[in-house]
Amino acid sequence: MELILEGIAKAASLLASLDREVMAITWLSLKVSGSATLISLLLGISGGTALALSDFPGKRLLVSLVNTGMALPPVVVGLFVSIFFWRNGPLGFAEILYTPAAMVIAQAIIATPIVMGITVASIQNLPPNLRLQILALGATRGQMVRLLVREARLPLLAGVMAGFGGVISEVGASIMVGGNIKGYTRVLTTATVMETGRGNFDLAIALSLILLLLCFAINYLLTRIQQRERPR
Repeated sequence: MELILEGIAKAASLLASLDREVMAITWLSLKVSGSATLISLLLGISGGTALALSDFPGKRLLVSLVNTGMALPPVVVGLFVSIFFWRNGPLGFAEILYTPAAMVIAQAIIATPIVMGITVASIQNLPPNLRLQILALGATRGQMVRLLVREARLPLLAGVMAGFGGVISEVGASIMVGGNIKGYTRVLTTATVMETGRGNFDLAIALSLILLLLCFAINYLLTRIQQRERPR
């Protein structure tokens, strides 16, 4: 209990003093995970919508693969991203391993199936005849897709929260592809692991509390938007 209280006091001290290193780590965490979430939204919502509205042989298998990807182990993602961007790997010429860019790629791979799976379920949960009604009113296919996405916006916002939550709290892939380099690729989760390994539990608890506060702030903002959009 004493360690937890010390950690809370340490977190309050770091936040009150706007500790330069902690602020840099927090900002990098937000930048990397935010970028990965935006990429996953672009790929996940567009791909999930296309999958939900299409009908082809093997669709159930593909949906099952997407749903399986929602539980994709981060260390597996980290392993394959490392292999692909290794010096002698297929994409080694890009030379982005152990950079924030590699971390964004790994986290986007983790988040995309989460967003895509929720998108598929959200679009398929709409009334079956809604698509036909929209087309009957003279809408183009593109307009129909936009209207369907708009109708499914509440569960899609939940997908945004799930995708962001999945990557901001991720540690395995970030260490594997980012290397936890001080001042360059160190984020809140990897810094917490490092300080715990050193036995600096007060600082580790402080970093964890800052991470929790960051997650709460982002999800509170998205929840406010979601609840404001909720039909009365």
